[in-house]
Amino acid sequence: MPANMQSQFSWDDIRVFLALFRSRTLSSAAVRLGVNPSTVGRRLDALEGALGARLFDRTPDGVAPTAATEHLLAHAERLEQAAYALGGAVEGFETRTEGVVRITAPPGVAEHFVAPALPRLLSRYPDIRVELDASVRNLDLTRREADLALRAVRPESGDLVAVKIADEQDRLFTSSAYAAELGTVRDLGDARWVGWERDLAHIPSARWLNERVPESKVVLRTSSIGAQLSAAEAGLGVVLLPDAYGKRRPLTAVRLSAALRASLPPTPRQSLWLVGHRATRDVPRIAAVWETILDTLGVPVRRAASARR
Repeated sequence: MPANMQSQFSWDDIRVFLALFRSRTLSSAAVRLGVNPSTVGRRLDALEGALGARLFDRTPDGVAPTAATEHLLAHAERLEQAAYALGGAVEGFETRTEGVVRITAPPGVAEHFVAPALPRLLSRYPDIRVELDASVRNLDLTRREADLALRAVRPESGDLVAVKIADEQDRLFTSSAYAAELGTVRDLGDARWVGWERDLAHIPSARWLNERVPESKVVLRTSSIGAQLSAAEAGLGVVLLPDAYGKRRPLTAVRLSAALRASLPPTPRQSLWLVGHRATRDVPRIAAVWETILDTLGVPVRRAASARR
């Protein structure tokens, strides 16, 4: 290994190394890092040259870590944690409520809960800017991929703080016109249904429906909560979604007969957690977004404080 190795690579090289190990393709690593795949490839070549070792084998499907990568991984992760700790310490010096706050949330939550909170946030704190990742990706707060996250499950690892901001029962909704057409439903097969696409069959509400509604009665499957709600509003069919979604759209609860209700198991309940990193949770810009989300959703701040891990 070259004696002057430390002078030949930088922290950016370590970020590329870790992104490739976690993503296993140049394109995915590039997305994670916000650069071009060709940049990732050049940085990898430079790092391998500096170390005098091959770190990844190139394959048609991406990259595969070598034994050298496995040997260096723990050292690279310690450098990463030290860099993030340093960044958190610097952010702790902030005194003004200004700057960018990165939020990650599932698409439906981003659309129906986060975006509506932003006018209130900016009216209070006009110097804050928000970057909202509305995707099913589980960005890592400990690696500073986001400042705040809204998640369906409370995290069990990492130095994080979390508060439950919703705990909703799934309910059956449709348009008022289709509800009137259906009247009192005595069999789930008497209605048209809008459900989740097959790749999301593991979702509790999808399982509940798939086990009880004939396949021939599902007229639309989609991965989008927004599309489900819009289809239900248009009278296409019945949706099974958390109560909070139905209350935010012009939808009507479906009436079930007493016999049908008695024959069905309870619909799933779904939780939503607001999560932040302990090291940056009280940074003014992040604290402002945290408290505005809680305020918009009607969650007392004192209850949130008592829920920190």
